[in-house]
Amino acid sequence: MLARYFPILEWGRTYNRSVLTSDLMAAVIVTIMLIPQSLAYALLAGLPPVVGLYASIMPLVLYAIFGTSRTLAVGPVAVVSLMTASAAGAVAAQGTAEYLEAAITLAMLSGVMLAILGLLRAGFLANLLSHPVISGFITASGILIATSQLKHILGIRAGGDNWPDMLGSLAAAIGETNVWTLAIGIPATLFLFWVRKGAKPALQKMGLPPRAADMTAKAGPVVAVVLTIIAVIAFDLGEKGVNLVGAIPQGLPPFAMPSTDLSLIEQLWVPALLISIIGFVESVSVAQTLAAKRRQRIAPDQELIGLGASNIASAFSGGYPVTGGFARSVVNFDAGAETPAAGAFTAVGIALASLFLTPLLFSLPIATLAATIIVAVLSLVDLRTPGQLWRYSKADFAAHIATIGITLVAGVELGVIAGVGVGLLLYLWRASRPHAAIVGRVPETEHFRNVERHKVFTVPHVLSIRIDEALTYLNARWLEEYVLERVAERPELRHVILMCSAVNEIDASGLESLEAINHRLGDSGVGLHLSEVKGPVMDRLKRTHFLEELNGKVFLSQDRAFAEVSKDDGTPPPPVDHYLARGMI
Repeated sequence: MLARYFPILEWGRTYNRSVLTSDLMAAVIVTIMLIPQSLAYALLAGLPPVVGLYASIMPLVLYAIFGTSRTLAVGPVAVVSLMTASAAGAVAAQGTAEYLEAAITLAMLSGVMLAILGLLRAGFLANLLSHPVISGFITASGILIATSQLKHILGIRAGGDNWPDMLGSLAAAIGETNVWTLAIGIPATLFLFWVRKGAKPALQKMGLPPRAADMTAKAGPVVAVVLTIIAVIAFDLGEKGVNLVGAIPQGLPPFAMPSTDLSLIEQLWVPALLISIIGFVESVSVAQTLAAKRRQRIAPDQELIGLGASNIASAFSGGYPVTGGFARSVVNFDAGAETPAAGAFTAVGIALASLFLTPLLFSLPIATLAATIIVAVLSLVDLRTPGQLWRYSKADFAAHIATIGITLVAGVELGVIAGVGVGLLLYLWRASRPHAAIVGRVPETEHFRNVERHKVFTVPHVLSIRIDEALTYLNARWLEEYVLERVAERPELRHVILMCSAVNEIDASGLESLEAINHRLGDSGVGLHLSEVKGPVMDRLKRTHFLEELNGKVFLSQDRAFAEVSKDDGTPPPPVDHYLARGMI
């Protein structure tokens, strides 16, 4: 029972020296990658860079205790950082104590919400966000994030809460570009792009084994940090207008207290909920993908608790909302991490960096951090999905494009809400108009298929309709109208068979429509029959008066129903040569 809520008790029982070695090696590699990333994402969130380090220590420790993924690396991520900036910026100005307090409070609210949802076993809520909505949101967020960092590459002052405002602000200030900042930012960006694709092959040509080359290439951001710091010092670029990180507080994360101001909480709870859902979906997607590669499993409900504990820990240690990151988790996986202890060791590495390395980052150009962010988030921008969705599903395409458009124009919060809203509306529309088909028997078989797709046998006085959806209040009236319209088109009709093989449920409204259809057909001298009704559905129908009032029969199979009612006029189905003469078989 304890292991269910404390997964560390499960994997900790088998922990040994070999696993320790693998986890320590992975921790070293992830730490090297995470230091520049944490600084950069804090910058993206509008916070002092050191806050990114704070958010990368205690959350990792708490996830190691409560999380179920063996390789997920928790910490600041781009999308959640952008959402934090949007939410905190709505209540306070960047750079103020109130802004930092809002970010810390967001982490606390998010953590509490995630933990409560986990205790309530509400992991299924992640299903409210469809893949097209998530994909559209991440793509739009990637564009927004990359655009927001261009000002740091150019060394200009620009702002904006949405994409048009950002572009307008950049265009207005382009004449103030600092050439020295540009000379740092452009090479750093190009180098980091090359590192992602070209560093590994180049290192392999130099004789490094594939795994070693891959791990070395992952340290590319650190190389960019070191080289640009050297350039700043060598050419005294700080005096030439290049913005630097400056003094970073040295030491371990301080104890922080989230705000208890109810008015602030009232303003932040909706953004905190959105951050929680988006962060959880992103984290679980990464965790499930990596777990599947090793034939492991994760528990979504416990993941909610693990992420909740991580965010609460981030709040009390001066951090901001965190979640499982794709890039660092993949690096953790590839580096050979075998348990969440690798994350705890990474936290130790980040803590040591906070204690001893922060003075070395004084001359780090902000343009380098911006380049790190741009290269990271542009990999999230997916320009192929819209075309694929257009060809496959126009409804999903609409949800995807609506999410992208509204996120770019109105901001991240409205983008998520709009995407979910459009997705739900399209689902309700599809559910209100389910697929149904008139079917006939495939010659020399017991199978029934759509008359518009296959050459099948039918008889004039029998109408067989296959319903491919549960009968609920959303589509009950539609079914009633559909059946009665088909009956009205066939004056010779004497029997209607509803093939219910795909009907998993009939709610009260669906039952009422079936009763109405039964009475209307009975008044017209037409029998209503049901076939292939599933057991749970039949159990519920038996608790009503519908079966007693049904003017036809309930058949075990569609073939049996068709065979019996087609003989009603004394004419049995034609022999096989009937089909041969018409070229049907």
